[in-house]
Amino acid sequence: MGGKPLTALNLVMFPTKKLDSSLLKEILRGGCDKVSEAGASIAGGHSVDDNEPTYGLAVTGVVHPDRILTNCGAEEGDVLILTKPMGTGVLFNACRSKKLPRRDLEVILPEVASLNKKAIEITLNFDIHACTDITGFGILGHSLEMAKGSEVQINLFYDKLPFYPNAVHMYRRGETTGSNKANRRLAEGFFKKIRELSREEEELLFDPQTSGGLLLSVPSAEADLLIAELEKAGIEAAARVGEMLASPQPWICII
Repeated sequence: MGGKPLTALNLVMFPTKKLDSSLLKEILRGGCDKVSEAGASIAGGHSVDDNEPTYGLAVTGVVHPDRILTNCGAEEGDVLILTKPMGTGVLFNACRSKKLPRRDLEVILPEVASLNKKAIEITLNFDIHACTDITGFGILGHSLEMAKGSEVQINLFYDKLPFYPNAVHMYRRGETTGSNKANRRLAEGFFKKIRELSREEEELLFDPQTSGGLLLSVPSAEADLLIAELEKAGIEAAARVGEMLASPQPWICII
């Protein structure tokens, strides 16, 4: 939302009687590395002995009240830009079920784990009308939130949507996630397909993301320059994936 993180608190639950404490050390090390990368500091935290390992961060930051980015405010004629590929939901599950070799997952992990810090810093130099990140609701769910908040129709260009390698193949092999059905129900009555998609291709629209990219609504005149700046900064997946149209009701069209 355009904020700058300052401090973070570790929140961790860990089964100390079941897993070696060295794993906990590596989890905390990974969190600390990312907090440092974000330009913030670990200010403490809280730990609980629990049956399943769970880790997160409570973050405090600052943002100018006139520069807060929300998923509302997109305007007719805007272009939608996405900054990361998608498909992590099905890929993580496929790795757990042994359908996807771990080495194939490890190839994409650096990009998955990359922060949106660089992307948002570049974005703030442009006239961004709306912004969200693609996480648990998938690309269709989060773009629908933007359409509803902005009272526009969004056309998503399916061929332009970036997906990680093997994502559609894993759906073809019968893999899915626990969120796909719920994400589809969330969007029912608010989307339609103008183009033909296979069942597996359509499932990617509802795939829940871990550490997904930013979805940015930007004036058409600034879109190419923003993509060029993102690519120059190493965000090579940045792509123009949709457009905003005037509409009497919020709607997502897959074209």
